[in-house]
Amino acid sequence: MGVEALITQMRRLAAHEGRWMASLGLWVARRSHGVGDTEIAVGYARAQAPTAYGLVFVFVVETGGVSFMLAAYPVAHLVMLLLDVYAVFLVLGLHAAAVTRPHVVGPTELRIRRGARLDLRIPLEWIRSARYDLRFPDTNKSEDGVLDVAIASQTSITIELTQPVTAVSLLGRPAKIHTVRCHADEPQTAVAAIKKLLPMDS
Repeated sequence: MGVEALITQMRRLAAHEGRWMASLGLWVARRSHGVGDTEIAVGYARAQAPTAYGLVFVFVVETGGVSFMLAAYPVAHLVMLLLDVYAVFLVLGLHAAAVTRPHVVGPTELRIRRGARLDLRIPLEWIRSARYDLRFPDTNKSEDGVLDVAIASQTSITIELTQPVTAVSLLGRPAKIHTVRCHADEPQTAVAAIKKLLPMDS
């Protein structure tokens, strides 16, 4: 990997860090990112909430235990304290990003999002079909042209396109996508909202 490519990836990671940190503020303020007055927010974070809160609890307990064990070693205590506090905020921030950055059904496009990692815009006229389709994708297998945007290891909506869109990974790797599988808290309601806005000949 060249130096320029490495710098680009570091910038993308830093931008991701900034997005989930900003999401904490939006979460506290009970606001959503990128949802206009004429658009419909489609939440998807409910399924991952128990895992997120469970991890936060584990990290908080670990912080207390490690602090007690390292009390006699101030430098090590400070380092571990900072790492544990960062871990707590990271988990909360990633969950906050999922809550405050929902999928968006708009009058001209559909935005499929996964927290601060993914924001895929699909013109409505490129959508061939949208349907409820509960799946538990195998993370060790991938299909060419298929993007699985799983939450808590599941997807519940399948969207097929008339022409491919380009999805860009967190580190900037592009991929041509003709089928998107994503999750929604209320998938059948989300599918109905998408179908209502599709062109009549879709």
